[in-house]
Amino acid sequence: MRVLVVEDEADIADAVQRFLQGQGHAVDLVGNLADADAALSVAEFDAVLLDLALPDGQGLDLLRRERHRGNRVPVIIATARDQIADRIAGLNAGADDYVVKPYDLGEVEARLRAHGRRANGDPAAETALGDLRIDRAGARLFREDIEIRLTSREWAVFEALLAARGRLLSRRTLEERLYAFEDEIAGNAVEVYISRLRSKLGNGVIETRRGLGYLIP
Repeated sequence: MRVLVVEDEADIADAVQRFLQGQGHAVDLVGNLADADAALSVAEFDAVLLDLALPDGQGLDLLRRERHRGNRVPVIIATARDQIADRIAGLNAGADDYVVKPYDLGEVEARLRAHGRRANGDPAAETALGDLRIDRAGARLFREDIEIRLTSREWAVFEALLAARGRLLSRRTLEERLYAFEDEIAGNAVEVYISRLRSKLGNGVIETRRGLGYLIP
């Protein structure tokens, strides 16, 4: 998943970014509304973790603008405000979920994954693909109860293709799911991960449409 974290408290932002990256997510971190607006205007995210009180305004204003523009990206509000009225205001503005600081990073990551699955039309934590059993909540993959171990980047590519099952994803689209703005992208990175996945899953799982992209049929 590619996640936008909008958080101005440096210690919290750094902890969230490091944790989510450790779970295999591409994370873009911004600390104000202006940078969040800019990021959302040029990249497609799978989820947003949004603080409410920011140096240049309120996170709810950003949320309302994005919903008005038709952006349906899952948004989890993360804030120190724990009053029921604040939660209601956030949900009414279009938030999908709400966590109160201090929050557990593992729980936040699980919620991001869950909302990402729902946004793609398949909220199930487990699914099957031929003889593969896929634990999407735990980011694990099995064949006949034997785990097939994937690296975080391999899983990110596989998860993106699985979420778009039946639809073609270009190399550029996959790169945007794998890398944050500041990441350096090797020219053949996607091809390398596809090749590694095929060696682990078999050649029939991922199809290549030469010059166009990849898909799981």
